[in-house]
Amino acid sequence: MLSDTLRYAAVMFAAGVGIPLLAAINAQLGARIGAPFAAGVILFLVAFVIAATAMLLAGQGSALAKLPAQPPHLFLGGVFVAFYVLSVTVIAPKFGVGNAVMMVLLGQLVSTAVIDHFGLFGARVTGLSPQRAIALALMAAGVILAQQA
Repeated sequence: MLSDTLRYAAVMFAAGVGIPLLAAINAQLGARIGAPFAAGVILFLVAFVIAATAMLLAGQGSALAKLPAQPPHLFLGGVFVAFYVLSVTVIAPKFGVGNAVMMVLLGQLVSTAVIDHFGLFGARVTGLSPQRAIALALMAAGVILAQQA
């Protein structure tokens, strides 16, 4: 159990490291080619090829046949990813990568607290206890203070 927890934590830490890298790299690509939305398209093409390859290597291609039976709201993840990538690609060069990602972190703190508290989308319910609320407020304050330093 502990080894799974550490492995999961390490993968998610790496994913967290990737978010500001993605922001900085794609913002730079958009600025260099003078077309941030085109940079977003390139990012999604590369991501599609990698995801499709992983799906095929894992033998999960047949799962695509089940898509038509799924509720439409489950496809909103693509909308949120596109919104994040396109907004950070457009805004980061003007607002700063650090500022952009720090505001993303604040948004993540708020949305995760709501999702966990209500168990939205099948998430495990983790109520917003006073201790958790204080911890989230301290994290939010840390995000804000880190950008003012």
